[in-house]
Amino acid sequence: MPRFAANLSMMFNEVPFLDRFEAAANAGFDAVEFLFPYEHSPEEVGSRLHGNGLTQALFNLFPGDWNKGERGFAALPERFADVQASVRQALPYAKATGVKRLHLMAGIADRHDPRAVDSFCRSVVWTAEALARENIDLMLEPINPRDVPGYFLNDFDFTAGVIGDLNIPNLKMQFDIYHRQIIHGDVTVALRKMMPIIGHIQIASVPSRHEPASEELHYPFLFEELDRLGYSGFVGCEYRPKAMTADGLGWFAPYARTNGEVRA
Repeated sequence: MPRFAANLSMMFNEVPFLDRFEAAANAGFDAVEFLFPYEHSPEEVGSRLHGNGLTQALFNLFPGDWNKGERGFAALPERFADVQASVRQALPYAKATGVKRLHLMAGIADRHDPRAVDSFCRSVVWTAEALARENIDLMLEPINPRDVPGYFLNDFDFTAGVIGDLNIPNLKMQFDIYHRQIIHGDVTVALRKMMPIIGHIQIASVPSRHEPASEELHYPFLFEELDRLGYSGFVGCEYRPKAMTADGLGWFAPYARTNGEVRA
């Protein structure tokens, strides 16, 4: 049975960020993920996480000025020092939460520009090696061009090729089913093909990015497929609730933790 992680950047926005840990636990989640924790101290984040009996599945390295359109630095040749700084910034949060997966965003760049490709590979190698010393896996996530126009890493086969070519043990794919469906479709076959390099999975309805309970994809089949494929990692719920978060959790009821149960 999949182990779901509530995405606290998108879910439970009815309460302030630090209160979302308790809200997720009360809703039956035993794991969480989020985009960026950096507005709060590592100690605050770790305390709320562990105080609610939760596991940290994933978070992102600092991507730059989000409000100005920055979406990471890895493919930008002049921003390598920012990549390194983002790793140093993330490590105290990794220690406080015990997270074992961090996502490096690539940035806005042309994937057909050799300088951008070289910069991206350099950044990935340096970051993966730095995280390996902390027993942390590095995630690379293809993102669809409708949500993030101009994003460098916008193709699943290209991402799989980078991971294969670099051949770094702790370098994995962050397979977001929502992005996969928009970019390529053929979700099930891609999961089967890429499962050996997948380190994290995320879900949302397509095309609206709401609860995984309607629209193009039949998620009950996909959840069963993950079991058939032997996937034992987390499934991040990176969706925007249609209304109040709790009102849209009917799809999650069969998987929810109950009566203090903790899943291994």
